[in-house]
Order: sequence, then structure tokens, then C-alpha cells
Amino acid sequence: MSGVTVAPSEVAVHHEGAGPPARPPLEFEIVPRKGLIVVAVVFVVLIVAIASNKLWPLMFLHVAGGAAWTIIDLFLGFVLGPILGRLSIPARIEVVTKLMPKMLIIMPTVVTVALAAGWQLGNKLGFVLSQSPNHGWVVASFIVVGVMAIVALGLLEPANIAVLVELKKPQPRPEVIERLMKRFIYSAGITGAMQIATLVIMTRLASG
Repeated sequence: MSGVTVAPSEVAVHHEGAGPPARPPLEFEIVPRKGLIVVAVVFVVLIVAIASNKLWPLMFLHVAGGAAWTIIDLFLGFVLGPILGRLSIPARIEVVTKLMPKMLIIMPTVVTVALAAGWQLGNKLGFVLSQSPNHGWVVASFIVVGVMAIVALGLLEPANIAVLVELKKPQPRPEVIERLMKRFIYSAGITGAMQIATLVIMTRLASG
């Protein structure tokens, strides 16, 4: 993946006693409020599916959430990351301010849906029981998915928020944005690579 660099000349930098005047903050929502309505609806559906404990709703939410998580990670890590590294600074900032606020609500939602529905599904099908012939594969999936969740929610999302907060400042620091963007793209790349292992495990479980 290409590194993400920010030229100091492209972003106003504050120096004591000198430097360009502060620019107006970029106009964008760090957390898209309209998107929270969709998130609330998804969580209501998830709660109803878990409460009903029926196979089809749980299977649908687990597959849909897992597929969305996989596609987003692969796209961010192996498609969008290298593209961002080659864009001009103004174009890169434009993409970031449009994309990252949406990612801020999408990623926690799909991760939660995939994990919650998957755990309930495993209980219903008996995969989590030690006597299950697929128990070893389930444990392997717990390890892989757990690491991905930690990377996504512990590294990727904080970097996402920090970039947006920095871009909101009148004088964003380019070195901070560069470091955070690298963390975001590399985290997405790591989880994207680990999604391959998840696909292997899930197809093995589905095939019995």
C-alpha cells in the first residue's frame, strides 16, 4: 500500500509569531446525524432477531454483517488505500471528509451485527459446544474475528476520529494527519488480509 503524505505547503501550519492566517474550519459533520437513524433501525432489527432466536433472521444478519465487513476491509485496504496515496492533497482531503464520517458509523454497526448474530447463531446450531465436530474451526474464527474487531475498533476507528477532528481545526497539522491516515489505511489492510482467513473458516463451517 502506498503511504499517505501531506505536504506542509498544502495545509496551513501554525508557527509562533509567524505563519499564514487561520483558515475557516472545513464544513462537515464528524458524526453524520442522519446516519444514526439507520444505525438505530439496524440495532432494533438485531435485537428482535436475537430475541426471536430463529434461524433465518440470525443467519441473514450474520451473513449480511460479515459480508459488509469483509467487503469494506478489502476495499479500503487494497483498493482505496493505494488510490489515496496517489491523489493530490486537496483531492485526498475531499475524499477523507466525505468518506470517514460515514465509516465512523458504518464500521461499528457492521462489526456489532456480525459478531452478535454470529454468536447467537453458533449457540443455536451448537457450534460453540466443545463436542461439536466444528468446534475447532469455531474457536479459530473467534480468534481471527476477535483480532479484527480489536484492530477495527481500537486502531482504525480512533484514527478515523482523530483525522476528522484535526481537519476541523483552523490550522490542521499535516504531520499528524499523515501519521493518522497511515494508521487508518494500514489497519484496514491488516483486517482486509485477515478477512481471507475468515472466508476460509466460514466456508469450511458452511460445508460441514
